[in-house]
Amino acid sequence: MDFAELQDVIERTYGTRDHERGVAATVAWLAEEVGELAQAVRKGSREQQLHEFGDVVAWVATLANQQGIDLNEAIQRFARGCPKCEAIPCAC
Repeated sequence: MDFAELQDVIERTYGTRDHERGVAATVAWLAEEVGELAQAVRKGSREQQLHEFGDVVAWVATLANQQGIDLNEAIQRFARGCPKCEAIPCAC
């Protein structure tokens, strides 16, 4: 699955609820999920980490949908490596 497919599935599955919740509440949920990911990375099992990474990516997709952002387009700035120096590895 790429980001476009994820964004489509998220929109079809949760779109109405997401738009009713609004951007501010979505940002709060995303922040909470990032905190849970941090805890899983520090102390959790691989399964917990996979779960939390998935949650964070899903909430990022939700927020992108609410803002009309195509995540595949958003990540293009990293396509040639570092967005500043375009080197791999970064030479900045």
